[in-house]
Amino acid sequence: MILRIQYTDNRYDMVKGSMLDRLIEDHQITRFRRSSGWVTIGVDPVRTGNKKPGYSGPERRTNEG
Repeated sequence: MILRIQYTDNRYDMVKGSMLDRLIEDHQITRFRRSSGWVTIGVDPVRTGNKKPGYSGPERRTNEG
């Protein structure tokens, strides 16, 4: 998928969707376009690939039963 983005210097470009997380993490873009409209980084919810999967709370399972 190809996405329209806006760089921090106000230039526009089209990039592959696979590059989006990296551009966001490197603070290179200010917004990108979804099918529902423009998404502004830092204002609108954005999903990134750097989140750890799984449960991060205390372990409560035991082998005793």
